[in-house]
Amino acid sequence: MELVARGLTRERYEVHLGLVMSPDTSADMSAEASADGMVKGVRVHALGARRARVAAFALLRLVWRLQPDVILSGAAEISFLVLLLRGLLPGRTRVLIRQNGTVSSVRKMGVPRYTRLLYRLLYRRADRIICQSRAMAEDMMREVGIGAEKLAVLPNPVDVDGIRRAMNDAYAWEGPGPHLLAVGRLSHEKGFDLLIEAFATVRTRFADARLILAGSGREEAELRRLCHVYGVEDAVQFAGRVNCPYIYFPGATLFVLPSRCEGMPNALLEASSAGLPIVATPASGGIVDLLRGKRGAWVAPEISAAALAQTMVAALKEIRPGERFPVMSSGDRGALDRSVARSVAGPSARAAAN
Repeated sequence: MELVARGLTRERYEVHLGLVMSPDTSADMSAEASADGMVKGVRVHALGARRARVAAFALLRLVWRLQPDVILSGAAEISFLVLLLRGLLPGRTRVLIRQNGTVSSVRKMGVPRYTRLLYRLLYRRADRIICQSRAMAEDMMREVGIGAEKLAVLPNPVDVDGIRRAMNDAYAWEGPGPHLLAVGRLSHEKGFDLLIEAFATVRTRFADARLILAGSGREEAELRRLCHVYGVEDAVQFAGRVNCPYIYFPGATLFVLPSRCEGMPNALLEASSAGLPIVATPASGGIVDLLRGKRGAWVAPEISAAALAQTMVAALKEIRPGERFPVMSSGDRGALDRSVARSVAGPSARAAAN
């Protein structure tokens, strides 16, 4: 959302960022350029709700006060809320929904079973649904019955220039390597337990291999226990939540995406835009489509620790230390420009993103 806001010219757009679930209960804050990535000229409205469903009245008040031409929502629970309130919004306000993942993967992520019903009942109320890959759009049509005319396929924007600037402040990895990097929430669907088991196998072939897990989450204690079980606790570093994981890119030998289910993760696109060699599980059709047949990219034959280990070993045997690849043909500054230009189209408008 920050990248989209940055790319919307202030000559045409008045941009507001609505934070529905945030710890700050103040009604308004002026967002200046700062370490947390906020953009000058974007007005931030923190509603302070702990859960999306209790924010309905606060969100309605904000929307009626701003009278936006466009609402862009990027999280499923917020999208459900906005679409549930659609009949109470100003008549001219259009609603764009950015879909984070495939609907068919919902049952794998431990969310309530009625979530699929909410997709079917509410998503038809959106003016447009933005999918990050063609495979995600096809899943939406198949699982929800949404027509192709309501779908737009747009990859997540990637700030290549920002990534390259941040890489100048490179992290100093320990030992000769190879150095493996994984980024994401420490949760079951992200598959870090599979990665730790696979990494133990990799260490039998590459004794100096080290792994950094950049992210935080409820599974951290269990993952640390697994590191002890597999005898790799001295070779695995838990970096915690990292605002700028790009500092790890220069010294990384391999970026690993071990997810059980995914949409089109930003971490993968960012690593690809930096030219990192990539090993990934076939966690979504979009990931497979992006990486299949590309130099410097390896997709495991299945989602399992054994398949991941086999693929990581094969990749490490083939690549040279520090080698980089043009994995993503769209990994340039133009990808950001095109995504922003196509995300919100039309005449001068007020836009609210939440």
